[in-house]
Amino acid sequence: MSEVIPFRGFSLHDQVAERVRALIFDRKIAPGAFIDENLLAEQWHISRTPLREALKVLAAEGLVELVPRRGCRVIEITETDADELFPIMALLEGRCALEATQHMSDANLRELQHLHDELERTAAVHDVDGYYKANHVFHSFVQRVANNRWLDRVTADLRKFVRMLRGRQLVFPGRIDASINEHRVLIAAMLARDGARAERAMHDHLLAQLAALKALRTLESEALKNAG
Repeated sequence: MSEVIPFRGFSLHDQVAERVRALIFDRKIAPGAFIDENLLAEQWHISRTPLREALKVLAAEGLVELVPRRGCRVIEITETDADELFPIMALLEGRCALEATQHMSDANLRELQHLHDELERTAAVHDVDGYYKANHVFHSFVQRVANNRWLDRVTADLRKFVRMLRGRQLVFPGRIDASINEHRVLIAAMLARDGARAERAMHDHLLAQLAALKALRTLESEALKNAG
């Protein structure tokens, strides 16, 4: 077992909630699975009280659901959820790109280029997990530089549900190559300080993710039929 990092700070249940979120986003607790409260409490050397308070926080966020007499279960993002979620995220993240481009300092642009370089590196070797993580950091940076607390609030809230899919669309054949090309268009617009073009590029990038996810569903469905 890996070394247990002790909890520090005043709000223990918030720290516990953050750790459980990480387990969910990394799929170490699978969608639809029940959370083993006794196991986590034992591993983290805490009582079940802060864990239960943390799970209430996650339930309020919509990441888990409380099932009477059975415990707490991680939600599953359905096909319908994804079909409805991505167009909204496309609008929100497009707006993030627009406002970030308007607010970018020279230092911000250098950091943006650095983050894009990491995307290029992971895309070149088709490292799906590495690309997914680098992509999340890139999008989060753009959101932060937009510096709009209302936009940040709603985008961050909905991005949690996108993260539940953990970049599944990236396993579709050719998707990483297509994604990095979309990012090249995006960063070119941002480096040119063309906010309107950056907004369109980000919007189209999110919708392309949905299209790839749908194509992956079809591919997997056909594979199951053929296997039968």
